[in-house]
Amino acid sequence: YGPPALLARGPAGLRLVTAHSLRELGRAGRADAVLLSPVHPTRTHPGASTLGALRFRLLAAQAQALVIALGGMDARRARALRWPRWAAIDAFLR
Repeated sequence: YGPPALLARGPAGLRLVTAHSLRELGRAGRADAVLLSPVHPTRTHPGASTLGALRFRLLAAQAQALVIALGGMDARRARALRWPRWAAIDAFLR
């Protein structure tokens, strides 16, 4: 799990990379899955800009790999986003 540069090194295995923009998404082409974030505001990055639902879906449509929504996600937001693949930290700690 890490930035797209991870794909250039390390042993073969399941490779999850992070992306926050179209440029980073393009670099993640060889990943098994991409964690596209932040969809919504998060506690860990207060005040950071977010993708929002529309931009997330537009970017996800351009991906070559499976896309996992990340950032402020919980079950309610995943249903509203209509995206089946999502990850969270705080949603599972509550």
